[in-house]
Amino acid sequence: MAQDIFDLTIIGGGPVGLFAAYYAGLRQMKVKVVESLNDLGGQLQLLYPEKVIKDLPGFPQVKAQDFIAQLKAQVAQVDVTYCFNEEVDACEKKADLFYIHTNQSTHLSRTILVTTGGGAFVPRKLALPASETLEQQSLFYHVTDVENFKGQVVGVLGGGDSAVDWALTLEPVAKKVYLIHRRDNFRALEHSMSQLTASSVERLTPYVVEDLVLAENNLSGLQLRHVKTKEQRTLPVDKLLVSYGFINTHAPLACESLGLEGNNIPVNSRCESSVPGLYAAGDVACYPGKINLIATGLGEAPTAVSNAYFYLHPESRLQPTHSTSM
Repeated sequence: MAQDIFDLTIIGGGPVGLFAAYYAGLRQMKVKVVESLNDLGGQLQLLYPEKVIKDLPGFPQVKAQDFIAQLKAQVAQVDVTYCFNEEVDACEKKADLFYIHTNQSTHLSRTILVTTGGGAFVPRKLALPASETLEQQSLFYHVTDVENFKGQVVGVLGGGDSAVDWALTLEPVAKKVYLIHRRDNFRALEHSMSQLTASSVERLTPYVVEDLVLAENNLSGLQLRHVKTKEQRTLPVDKLLVSYGFINTHAPLACESLGLEGNNIPVNSRCESSVPGLYAAGDVACYPGKINLIATGLGEAPTAVSNAYFYLHPESRLQPTHSTSM
């Protein structure tokens, strides 16, 4: 039996991949999504389900898991084939077909859209004794349920947007929130900083954590050191959230045979790579002036899909009408 050949195979089932699959369905393309995890939604679903997103059009604010649920409901309206737990090992092009080799099988596609974001990530962990034994008990690197912090004294480590956002998210739930950063200044959006200033979150800067204080094998506090004065203090806390960012564990797509290397794919204004028929959208796509926001990727998705459609059907009109008149 001949293997199915798809019009478009989307590598990556995060928010950009989901919206691209939906839009490709509107264009009546035969679509497949290859995802390395066992569910759709990418990092938003896996790492940040409770995180509040504030930079999406039409949503004053929305939890990541709720946004993913909406995208899943949207893409359910069109016909898409999903392949889970498949990590792409290599890609090659023979004649007019792409051969996408994964850890489980080989997929055939006429075009490819890569929406893998920044690749696979692991959190930057706290390198202190006992930190590993406390993980998912009183020490966390991401939040799956804010209720775990209800009525607790919480320390948040970090100085970027994520750390500030989590401190603000936990403030109305926790008994007390401390935001601890090794520098004097934070690297967060101005709006978030104004909210932080108006909040009850107590900022401790510039401090570093030198040790974890335990009581009966449970976290009871943090041993802090002031970066400038070297003064030490013990801060009682019940829970600790470490927001030091993430480390990329591998390149998002192994396609050296196609002449593409590294963690990002350079694209033009059509979201087209140097390989005809291969497109990229979202954080994995790069071009001068690019801003890596979810909203940016959501806008790139229909551009990539439409140009992939035109690549397959050059006789068609490149610019589609609005979806309401499709």
